[in-house]
Amino acid sequence: MDPVVRKLPLPVVAGLCAAALLWALPFGAAADTVDGPVQEISALVDQGHFRAAAEQANAQLANAPATAQRDALAFQVERMRRIRMDFTLDQAAAKDRLRRWIPDLRDEEFARWDGQGLLEHMQIDGQRWYFNRAPSNLFRLSAEARARRRADAPMPADGPYENLTGYHAQVVAAAGSSGTASVLPQRVEVTQSLVVKADAVPAGETVRAWIPYPREISGQQEDLQWIGSTPGTARIAPRDTLQRTAYLEAKAVAGQPTHFQVRYALTVSAQHTAIDPARVQPVPRDAALAPFLAEQPPHVRFTPALRAYSERILQGETRPYEIVRRLFTAVDQIPWAGAREYSTISNISEYALQAGHADCGQQTLLLITLLRMNGIPARWQSGMVFSDNATAYSNLHDWSAVYLAPYGWLPMDVTTGALDSDEPVLRDFYLGGIDGYRIAFNDDFGQPLVPAKQHFRSETVDSQRGEAEWSGGNLYFDQWDYRFQWRVLPVDETPSATP
Repeated sequence: MDPVVRKLPLPVVAGLCAAALLWALPFGAAADTVDGPVQEISALVDQGHFRAAAEQANAQLANAPATAQRDALAFQVERMRRIRMDFTLDQAAAKDRLRRWIPDLRDEEFARWDGQGLLEHMQIDGQRWYFNRAPSNLFRLSAEARARRRADAPMPADGPYENLTGYHAQVVAAAGSSGTASVLPQRVEVTQSLVVKADAVPAGETVRAWIPYPREISGQQEDLQWIGSTPGTARIAPRDTLQRTAYLEAKAVAGQPTHFQVRYALTVSAQHTAIDPARVQPVPRDAALAPFLAEQPPHVRFTPALRAYSERILQGETRPYEIVRRLFTAVDQIPWAGAREYSTISNISEYALQAGHADCGQQTLLLITLLRMNGIPARWQSGMVFSDNATAYSNLHDWSAVYLAPYGWLPMDVTTGALDSDEPVLRDFYLGGIDGYRIAFNDDFGQPLVPAKQHFRSETVDSQRGEAEWSGGNLYFDQWDYRFQWRVLPVDETPSATP
């Protein structure tokens, strides 16, 4: 998401260990099947030693049978290709990009910001390459840079519910008066599209597409109604699929884009629970909670760096609610910045800590890891956020849920974080509550799609834009576009049967 910076940056954490070596297999295989050679190659990639990594990977692939191990080796080669697509700016190009907003940029300014770690870069085989979004991200990380920004180039606006509004107070009031956490339901009609670019696939070949599709979740999103699809023979994944999609196929036609589209409606509610810290009890011993207390490699790992950070934040605190509150507040302080593709990062939670900035999914994975490390069940959720019909705002977004007895599972959005209010119930709205302007597609991360992909996924962690492939391989994000359209329906209006 794109919130305007309103939070103080965390100090750079000294002594962080190197990025995790364990790499998730691209087809959902267990992470512990990755052996030493793949870990070594992954480490070389993280360190920017691409030539050495490619040599080792190709040598291993020359003799490796068709196994999950071979897939993991091949993905390291693909990961390097994706990293190069994210890091395309040399120093001259990065300066030129910054001059769009600071026409009189001085070399010493650039050098100072670069030296402070505010311009994300990677040394690849000895040459420094800057992340494509590093110049625009700088203005989210540095007040000095923002002060130098052209007056006629304002910062991007927040989403409509990223700051305190009257709507948040309405949710709190409705929950309080009704005695229920789920309030203010509204019916939403959605059209989501995936369009493969012309000639990305040879004519006559079958293009396979997966478009995200929600599950029904009691009290959050209900009364799901399928309206239709293009092509008309969609295969919807079972209700218990944690990254649910609608699967479609179409033949590529020379010179023409290949269109896929799904249409549905559902009722979405806001949620709010006023947490009384005095009522919060220790986490019960419950086998159903065990998965949400465990490590989940490669992105939820209890590394030494994260343990040290947790200890500094908690200072021996053992009360469950206070643990949640302190960790939520700490992660909330990490400045938002546009993210590189998740599939290029070997351990997202630790990356979020050491990079000095993070986007919504990175913050969420960091908080989930810290909570689980301290015996607090936490789980993932993600999808799309949107606005009322007048504002016309939508965006990809990730958030989470935390388990606190006796309340049970409560929603939590650390990226939106604390709202600017002197009233604790409004300030802490997103610690135990969420707005009703979001649709969840995913109830976990890194889960297999149905039907399974035959080739690497473009997004190995999340599933919000979709996926596409053909017999010749995966179609990466540069080969297709997606679109999310919605309409909040007036009361009692029936969704249209046409796009």
